[in-house]
Amino acid sequence: MHDTDVLIIGAGAAGLLCAIVAGKRGRRVIVLEGSNKVGKKILMSGGGRCNFTNLNCDPSFFLSQNPHFCISALSRYTPADFVAMVEAHGIPYHEKTAGQLFCDNSSKDIVAMLLSECDQAGVQIRTHCEVRSVTRDGRFHVRTSVGDLNAASLVIASGGLSIPKMGASGFGYEIARQFGHTIIDTTAALVPLTFTGSLHEMMQRLAGVSLPVSVSTARQSFNDAILFTHRGLSGPAVLQLSSYWSAGETIVIDLLPGSDTAKDLLEAKRARSKSLLRNMLADQLPRALVQEVQDLFWPAEAELPLAEIADDRLLAIAAQLHRWTMKPAATEGYRTAEVTLGGVDTTELSSRTMESLRQQGLYFIGEVVDVTGRLGGFNFQWAWASGHAAGEVV
Repeated sequence: MHDTDVLIIGAGAAGLLCAIVAGKRGRRVIVLEGSNKVGKKILMSGGGRCNFTNLNCDPSFFLSQNPHFCISALSRYTPADFVAMVEAHGIPYHEKTAGQLFCDNSSKDIVAMLLSECDQAGVQIRTHCEVRSVTRDGRFHVRTSVGDLNAASLVIASGGLSIPKMGASGFGYEIARQFGHTIIDTTAALVPLTFTGSLHEMMQRLAGVSLPVSVSTARQSFNDAILFTHRGLSGPAVLQLSSYWSAGETIVIDLLPGSDTAKDLLEAKRARSKSLLRNMLADQLPRALVQEVQDLFWPAEAELPLAEIADDRLLAIAAQLHRWTMKPAATEGYRTAEVTLGGVDTTELSSRTMESLRQQGLYFIGEVVDVTGRLGGFNFQWAWASGHAAGEVV
């Protein structure tokens, strides 16, 4: 049986950063990865350019049953710390909207950087390595498909349930339960919404149409783009909202956020009295969408000039454009979800070190923990920060 100081299960963002920090402290580190390559989620993120952090990272942008838990790690390893590593490796990057940082070239640059840092720190990485069992008797004993290992410290960085085709599994939750931990119910997050019936048929007709809107649940609202797809709604605003949406809940879409549509329609009635309502709205909205909304809400006024539509009717139409209420049937689930909401209960972990309060030497980092960031680089920053926190002490 091979002996080492630190075993890390999962060669994703959190696991690799943890390995680097621990290795540079002189710890003997082995990282185990079940799939054929490291950093698969890093490679696919940001359309292949990896939105590796967000300059505006703040604890308020994270969801958890214990919202204060993430503060310690995030405050001790900041976006500036990760950017310093990126710059030290000469990786070109750029800022997109709202502080989102992306590689100029490819997310492969980030994986190459992490592997280079691991190499410098003497970290061993073993891919195609299936973990078969974990036990503890003073040290952790890990049986794998490529041999047995033991270590003083065991770090679970195996991720959540999102995107199973990339190897995602509930392994981390199983280990947590084995050692007496509670799992906060998990669900798919940052994921498109799906619809049934006539709404589904309408979404199919509108597939490919995108526009900026405000979309809300009873608890949260986001101003950003939505995208109609063959299955339902996607786009940044909907992905963000999905983390706050519960089955059976309605959502409200404001198609013209920031506009006083009632005033605009009444003024248009005076200035362009012979114009058709749909032509006036097509100045501000995609024509295909105007047609669908018109058929849904005001078919009787479809071919009438504005002059023939009563003022109170125009006011009602304006209200519908600002409050289009619909009920999603579900989300697309873990198949396309960017992250998993829920996970290992943070009240049972140290916020400073990520160590289990139930089992000495056991650590949980990254997505497996009940900390989920918004879209835009926040989940990567949590991975770096939580990995760094554990790496300093394992």
